[in-house]
Amino acid sequence: MDNTLKLTLIFTLLSLFSFALGIIYRKKVTEAKRGSAEKEAAELKANAIREVQALKSNALKDAESTKKEIILEAKEESIKLKVKVEEEIRQLKAEISDQEKRISQKEEVINKKTESIEKKEQSLEDKKNHLEKKQEELKEILEKEKEALEQISKFSPEEAKQYLLNSIKEEIRGDMSKILREEELRTKDEANKKAREIIVTAMQRCSTDYVSEATVSVVQLPSDDMKGRIIGREGRNIRAIEAITGIDLIIDDTPDAVVLSGFDPIRREIARMTLEKLINDGRIHPTKIEEAVEKSKQELEEIIKEESKKACFELGVNIVDPELAKLVGKLRFRTSYGQNVLMHSIEVGTLAGYMATELGENALLAKRAGLLHDIGKAVDYEREGTHVDLGVDICRKFGENDVVINSVASHHGDVEAKSVIATIIQIADAISASRPGARKETLETYVQRLKKLEEIGMSQNGVDKVFAIQAGREVRIIVVPEVVKDDEMHLLAREVAKKIEESVEYPGQIKVNVVRETRAVDLAK
Repeated sequence: MDNTLKLTLIFTLLSLFSFALGIIYRKKVTEAKRGSAEKEAAELKANAIREVQALKSNALKDAESTKKEIILEAKEESIKLKVKVEEEIRQLKAEISDQEKRISQKEEVINKKTESIEKKEQSLEDKKNHLEKKQEELKEILEKEKEALEQISKFSPEEAKQYLLNSIKEEIRGDMSKILREEELRTKDEANKKAREIIVTAMQRCSTDYVSEATVSVVQLPSDDMKGRIIGREGRNIRAIEAITGIDLIIDDTPDAVVLSGFDPIRREIARMTLEKLINDGRIHPTKIEEAVEKSKQELEEIIKEESKKACFELGVNIVDPELAKLVGKLRFRTSYGQNVLMHSIEVGTLAGYMATELGENALLAKRAGLLHDIGKAVDYEREGTHVDLGVDICRKFGENDVVINSVASHHGDVEAKSVIATIIQIADAISASRPGARKETLETYVQRLKKLEEIGMSQNGVDKVFAIQAGREVRIIVVPEVVKDDEMHLLAREVAKKIEESVEYPGQIKVNVVRETRAVDLAK
């Protein structure tokens, strides 16, 4: 145990001694490294100082050299600039000298011209004075001649002037007529050619079939026995139908048919639909009649809406207000001289659209005006007033464009057309109405128009006979050759045509043909 303790102490002492030696050795090594580092740092510092001094010396040398170069360059630029300025000053002096010479020359020219003008003014003044003297002399001569003429002719100045004017008027009347006729013919040829191209193009692109319609409707019956059932016991059924619909039923000897008569096209259509429903159902009595009438009214409302939509779709026109659209649909059941008004309005809108396109106008607005131009006919059987006035009121009520309102107001010439579109509507309306088969006239209206045309022709001076031919499309006027000269025939034709336009309503156009014939008759005995 004692040996072990001794060994342990010895080992511990040896360890401490070794640790102390290690510390001493490490300290000496560290001090040696520090000395070496300090020495290196001192050397680096000395080297850096030497290099900085060398760089500073070089920089001073370079700066001095650059300074000298800059001074030299500045001197060279100064010399160049001085030379340039001197050259420019020399040029300016030369230009100023040239300008002074030119100004001097111009002054000499101006002085010469001034002298020439003064001489001319003096000459003109002399001529003016001479001319005034001549005018005074001429005036005296004219006065003397005038007095001499008055003494010779025994006319006062006013009478002589009037006589001279009348003589000149008679002489130039024929020339005026010829010039007027030539100009008018040339203008008409050009205008008619262009108008024909536009109208024919529009008519070629629009073709509509017509079916003549009237103020009566005919309902076919399956047999004559159905007439008795429609009349009913003691006529109660027919009285109920007439009372509810407001339409007269005409039951006569016509086989298998009943005629519905009335001026209200909507009521007449309701009555027709009601009667067809009753005939198909077979049960006819007052209660059933009331049910059929109500059902027909509802169906007709839908038909009116559908017809309005079809018309607007065909023309590409948008009508938003349902009341206005309903009025458009009602035109389907309105006729004018046998022509269906809705079909007529669609055709007018189509023609107007084509012509507006050819003339560079708003085609959509023209179509809208064409569709609505007869809108007053949808209510003219219900309200007082012409269809033109009613149509204007309707368009204003629904806030239509001023062009559309003027087109409606002027399409029959009641007011002046204020736009090209309004004039187009007049033309399209006349084309649609004058197509063969489109309309039919009563005999009385036709005869009255022919009579009026002949009266207008006979009212002119020098007219012998007047004939309205070709169904009123031409007026042939035969004049007295001793009264109406060749040169006056054109003026007469124009006056007659103007009176016809002002006082006669007619579709299409009327040709005025003036005929002058001179015959020499003798007898051989």
